[in-house]
Amino acid sequence: MSELFESAGSAPFPVPRGGPRPGSAAGKTAAGPSPGKTGAHPSGEPLAARMRPKSLDEFIGQGHIVGPGRLLRRAIAADQLSSLIFHGPPGTGKTTLARIIAGRTESRFVSLNAVLAGVAELRREITEARDAAAFHGRRTILFVDEVHRWNKSQQDALLPWVENGTLILIGATTENPFFEVNKALVSRSRLFQLQTLGEAELNQVALHALENPERGYGRWKVEFEPGALEHLVNIADGDARSLLNALQLAVETTPETFPPPEGTRIFVSLRAAEESIQRRAVLYDKEGDCHFDTISAFIKSIRGSDPDAALYWMALMVRAGEDPRFIFRRMLISACEDVGLAAPEALGIVESCAAAFDRVGLPEGQYHLTHACLYLATAPKSNSSLGYFDALKTVEKEPGPEVPNHLKDGNRDTQAFGHGENYAYPHAFREHWTAQQYLPDGLTGRLFYSPGELGYEGGIRESVLRRRQVQAAVILEGDDLLRPEHLTFSPGDAGRDAWVRRTEAAGNSPAAGIRNALLEQWAPARHHCVLIPSDPGGTLIWEAHRRVPEGGVTALCPSPAAYDALSWLAGSLPAAERPRLLSGDLADDKVIAALGEEDARWDIILARNWLVRRGDAQGRSLQLSRALALTAPRGRLLTAEAVPGRGSRIADLIPPGAPANPDTPFREAEAALFADLAADFTADRLGTLLTETGWRDSAVERRTISENRLLTEALLARWLEPAHPQGYGASMARALGDTEWAALSRSISALLTGKTVPWTTEVLIITAARP
Repeated sequence: MSELFESAGSAPFPVPRGGPRPGSAAGKTAAGPSPGKTGAHPSGEPLAARMRPKSLDEFIGQGHIVGPGRLLRRAIAADQLSSLIFHGPPGTGKTTLARIIAGRTESRFVSLNAVLAGVAELRREITEARDAAAFHGRRTILFVDEVHRWNKSQQDALLPWVENGTLILIGATTENPFFEVNKALVSRSRLFQLQTLGEAELNQVALHALENPERGYGRWKVEFEPGALEHLVNIADGDARSLLNALQLAVETTPETFPPPEGTRIFVSLRAAEESIQRRAVLYDKEGDCHFDTISAFIKSIRGSDPDAALYWMALMVRAGEDPRFIFRRMLISACEDVGLAAPEALGIVESCAAAFDRVGLPEGQYHLTHACLYLATAPKSNSSLGYFDALKTVEKEPGPEVPNHLKDGNRDTQAFGHGENYAYPHAFREHWTAQQYLPDGLTGRLFYSPGELGYEGGIRESVLRRRQVQAAVILEGDDLLRPEHLTFSPGDAGRDAWVRRTEAAGNSPAAGIRNALLEQWAPARHHCVLIPSDPGGTLIWEAHRRVPEGGVTALCPSPAAYDALSWLAGSLPAAERPRLLSGDLADDKVIAALGEEDARWDIILARNWLVRRGDAQGRSLQLSRALALTAPRGRLLTAEAVPGRGSRIADLIPPGAPANPDTPFREAEAALFADLAADFTADRLGTLLTETGWRDSAVERRTISENRLLTEALLARWLEPAHPQGYGASMARALGDTEWAALSRSISALLTGKTVPWTTEVLIITAARP
């Protein structure tokens, strides 16, 4: 469950003023309960405090951080925490996560509130932490709520003790830590960005409170008028604490007195719900992250010649109280930076609008803002300023938008949260325009600007409409192409990077080339969970592990020997950070049972030479079906399969005239072997198999990988010796005879051992999605 109450000492709930109390049988008026004195719980605690989750199993939301298989969940379970900073809006779970950690750790746990605690309190806790380490061998975890409220000297006082390990810091902040927290502290901490809860998660929070007989209202029959509970959830705007505060007020002020006898029916009307929660404010902080993200989106929308998005972001800023002169200053810059000599009059028009605004003021001055904005976005003189008010109505009805990640200001935290990634810079494209999403997800396709048919605007009408059509097609068809926002961040770890480099293959086979071709198609978020059902040699495991440091990698090993080798390589990592390794494959029921122990679902099934090694369609079908059942909603399948016989062959490597030049029967036998193998593994057959096993949006891309390859004695022996019944050597011995093949294979090995030869491999890159 998300964070429900930041402090037990919060102010009382507001009481509705005026009018009869909704929901009472006779419409009588009565004062509401005094929070803290009456209520469903003997302690008198507010509902939000009572319903605070006590374990990760009760925690609702933030699955990208504490879901099954995620790094933080594993670290909490193993009690192997490093310094952490939780960043997110109020009511999303920051303090609750810290309290759950306090209940699980064997370390000494200390909590401070940065608003109330000063340097003296901090120094006292540091002294006690030093004593606990020196005399009792116990670590100290220091939780600092609202850590951004500490000034530089307070944060500097903490830094040496975090650095030398005396303290493990857990900080909670509603502000972007890259703005407000000491850079040295940030660089030594893992950052976890908590997200606003969705409606489904808030509904879970409300239902849990209504059904819980000990801490909530399960002892009464609480019913809601249609739309009443939905209204509370909607207006809470992702804040579980706000929802529970309003829920308590609505439930406890409906009866004449509270608590009524157990089993009493309590009917909460829509009016009671409306009076129990304040109208939410637009999510906008003129001093914080959203300020920079929104002005960034506004300027990028102007630069991208998207008048609809430009009007929307401007309306949001005005509605939230941004100084219009600040907006004019940014448009004056844009007039030269993004319009420039293509329309030299742009600067004069914006300057005239700014001067007019100073004379007229608000509210009429909004016409001048709109005039300048539309001119810069389309480069015409337009009378379509009424489109601005359509955008304003949308802001009032649908406040609290999430800026698309690629439009966010990435100047300060691109490496941490991925803000601004995948933004396509329009000036890098022909006509200085490219199709991409500028409006928030819930408003894509919304039109605020309707170009007229007269004058200069008539001349741009066709261009505006054409761009809208292209942009709509890209947004509708390219959801999976947008890189997700990073929701976690870890400081650089030279030891970890060195470990990854040590475990990578030497590049002496096409494995690295196949892996690189596969990873070109993969754009993971750092918190993703990855299942690797097949990775001969482990070339994928380490790169995947590097790319999802706050997520997790689970890999299946084809043999006990592979399991032992990979486990040895992973052994130097801390236990909570190691890839999880299992011996076997998805056809093994014991492996399926082991994978289900954590109830995890994987964001990506990533594999190499997985299906080609299954041998037949039945085996491949079983693997694909079981992989689908293990994939998370919106999860994907991505595998690279080297097609047998489609590429270099041994007969092609031996030059004509060589003493061991293979004769015609050998060439024919090799050609027949690979023809049979390739015929059983085609793009059409794989596409059909993916559809039959339930995958959707499947695609098979053919890729040829060419590189120089060193042929070692061990590699040639593995190929040529008839040890494996289905292998190359055994097949050739059956075709040519054991004696003849033994002599020929010795000659080939003597000729090719130690040689570096051009080598080609045909690879099928297979992608699919869970329905």
